[in-house]
Parts: sequence; C-alpha cells; structure tokens
Amino acid sequence: MKSFFKLGAVAMATFVLAGCASVNFDQTLADTSSSVGTFTGGKLELSRTKQQTQARNKLTADLLAQPLGMNEAVQLSLANSPSLQALLAQSWAEMAQAEQSGRLANPVFTFERMRFVDELEIGRLLSFGLLDLLTLPRRQAIAQGQVAQAKIQLSASVVEQVTQVRQAWVRAVATQQTLQYAQQVNAAAQAGAELARRMQQAGNFNKLQRAKEQNFYAEAAAQLAAAQHASTAAREELVRQLGLTDAQVEQLKLPERLPDLPKTPIQASVLTASAKEQRLDVQLAKHQLDVAGKSQGLNLLTSLLDVELGIRRDTVFDNGAGTSAVRKGYELDVRLPIFDWGTSQRAAMNAQSLAAANRYESTVRGASSQLRESYSAYRTAYDVARHYRDEIVPLRKTMGEETMLRYNGMLIGVFELLADTREQISSVSAAINAYQQFWLADAALAASVTGKPTSAGAMSVSSAATAGAEGGH
Repeated sequence: MKSFFKLGAVAMATFVLAGCASVNFDQTLADTSSSVGTFTGGKLELSRTKQQTQARNKLTADLLAQPLGMNEAVQLSLANSPSLQALLAQSWAEMAQAEQSGRLANPVFTFERMRFVDELEIGRLLSFGLLDLLTLPRRQAIAQGQVAQAKIQLSASVVEQVTQVRQAWVRAVATQQTLQYAQQVNAAAQAGAELARRMQQAGNFNKLQRAKEQNFYAEAAAQLAAAQHASTAAREELVRQLGLTDAQVEQLKLPERLPDLPKTPIQASVLTASAKEQRLDVQLAKHQLDVAGKSQGLNLLTSLLDVELGIRRDTVFDNGAGTSAVRKGYELDVRLPIFDWGTSQRAAMNAQSLAAANRYESTVRGASSQLRESYSAYRTAYDVARHYRDEIVPLRKTMGEETMLRYNGMLIGVFELLADTREQISSVSAAINAYQQFWLADAALAASVTGKPTSAGAMSVSSAATAGAEGGH
C-alpha cells in the first residue's frame, strides 16, 4: 500500500511542477505597452476591478471636456472603447489556452469493488499518459512559442486599432472643415442665383446667363448635401472607434481644423535604420515557423504510437476463510499502428511547416517593399500638401485681393467677384483634402514601420488636385 501511494505521490509531484507556471497578463500588457509606446503612450490596461473602471470613466470625462486632438482621441479609445477591452480579454484567453497546451493531462484514478459469493475484491488503478510525460519538455517549448506568438499578435492588433482611431479622427476633422467651406460655396452660389434672377427680371440678364448661375447653385446644393453626409459618416466612424455612448456623443467636440504640417518630413534614412527583424509581422512569422518546426517533431512521434502507464493495486478478501491477499502490478496500454500509420497526419504537418517557412520568407521579402510604398505615399502627400500651403492657396489669396480691388474700382461686376470667391474656396477645400491625405499617410507609415501595414485611405493623394480642378469650374 505504501509503495502504491509513493508512486502516486511521485506522479502527482510531476504534474504539480508541470502546471505551476501561468500567464501574467498584467506584465504582458506592460511589455506590449512598452514595445508600442508610440501608439499607446504606456496606457494600455484591461479593466477588471471597480476602481479601474472608475478611473477610466474619469479619464474619459476629462478628455471629452475639451476639443479632442489626435493623441487625446487615442487616449480616449484606450480608456473607453469596449472593443479594445474585448481585444485585450480575448488575447488573454488565447495566451492562457496556449499555455494550457503545454501542461500534462490530469492522472486518472480508477476504483473497482466486486463481490463473488464470499470473496470481495477491491481494485485501485492510477494511470497517466507516459508519452505525454516523456514529451513534456517539447510540448512546453511549443506552448511558450505559442504564447510569444500571441503576445506579438496582441501588439499588432493594438497598433492596428490605434491606427484606425488616428485615421478616423483625421477624416472626421477634415470632413467637418470641408463642410464649412461647402456651406460658403453654397451661400455664394445662392447669392449669385438670386442676383441673376433679379437681373433677368430687370432685363439686364438673358435666360442663358441666369440658367448658368442657377445651375451652379443647384450643383453647389448637391455638393453641400454630400459634404454634410460625409461629415456625419466620418464623425460616426470616430464615435464607433472611441466606443462612445449616446450621452458621450453629445459631449464630443473636435478641433476646427487639422494640425499644421511638420516643418520637415521624416527622412527615408531614418526608416531604413529600422531592422526588418524588429517588425511585428516578421517576428510573428518567425515564431510561427519555430512553432511549426517544434510541433512537427512532436507530432511525428505521437502519430505513430501512444502509451498509457497504469499502477495497479488490488486487494481480495475471502470472508469465508477470513483472509485477504494483495496483488500489485502495472498496466501498459500501447496503441498499435495497424490500420492507421499516420501518413496523412505527417503529410499535413510537412505541408504546414513548408507553408510556415515560405510565409516567413514572403514576409521578410515584402517588409522592405511595403515600407518603401508607405514612405512614398507619405512623402508624396507631404509634398502635395506643402505645395497647396506655400503656392496654390497664397496665389488664390492674392488673386482674390486683386479681384476685390478691380471690383471696388468698378472694373468688374459682382458675378466675376462671386466666381473668384467660389474658386478661392474650392482651392482651400482641395488644400484641406491634401492635408487629410498627409495625416492619413502619416498614421499608415507609423504602422508600417512597426510592422502592421495599413492603407492610408481609399482616396489617393492625387485626388486633391482633382478636387481642386472640379471645384474651380
């Protein structure tokens, strides 16, 4: 009896040692926040207590009490967004599941009691997977690799979430600013159409001249409606990214205009100094390759056989003779590869390892290309926005001043003045669009440098020039 429980104690000690480690998610969040600090500001937190929730609510109220800048929008999302909290909780669950896969299954204790005439037999069996115990180091290494993989995926997901918040904020502010100028264009067009109507009634305008002014007013009204919806849609997208309630939406205030351009753009040499191995997508692909390699070696063995070891102790009582006897021994259950030799399973493992290797190579090769493309979009957007700021808008302003002088000198009429005003407003609207494309590209470039390639937006940087040309007609 003592030897039976001695063996059981040894087995249980092994299981305890195997299962003592667990995921420290608070430390994981701290590490993630540090590794992507430019995105989170070191304020990544999963709320699990009433105090944490109260602190988040207070921060949310403080941020909504003033116009929300881009960095403040990111802070608000980190503090208030339920989708981000769901992302963190899901990552915790995935890490816990990955860590669980590296533990031994609990042993099975079987108790039997059988009576035959005057005999009573009590059987005790403690069994566990011998192959699981022998492969424990390899399975723990695989589990650690999967946990590391989940941590990198968490960082990538946080980067993606913050980038979406930044871009949503840019669109919301830009469309709000564009709406203001669309209202000015509509007001000028309305004034021109009304003046043309009165002049036709007075006999100073023919039907064609009035129709032209009325047509421009009709187009301006349609453009204003489109701008109003675009502003509403962009604002609601930002609301969803921030996770605001209906009451919080009423408190949301945005700046009147986008930030100024940086004095100098980011230089390409700064980007190339970042090693490809530091990118999140490269790190993730590398961990996937390592896990695939370790798993292949383990699954190669488990696909061929499985071994269960059981320690047995039976006691037989003879009630008629008043005696008892003890029988000790062990059981060994071996799965025989007769019908299934695991060839298909091993083929699948080989294919998965090959796919992981090629996926890693593809990620490494594509990293530099993605970064060059993101930088090209960033630099082009910067140059276009700067061109509008330094060349087109000042020229339009000068033209407007000269037109006003000619109007005051009665060298031109009011319709020429209104047309010049509309063209000047259209140029400013195109400049706003160019600024929007720059800040979208700036957010996308920051994500690409980290290793989470993100599109700068559906609208290309060249559309700023197109918008200016269309608006000036």
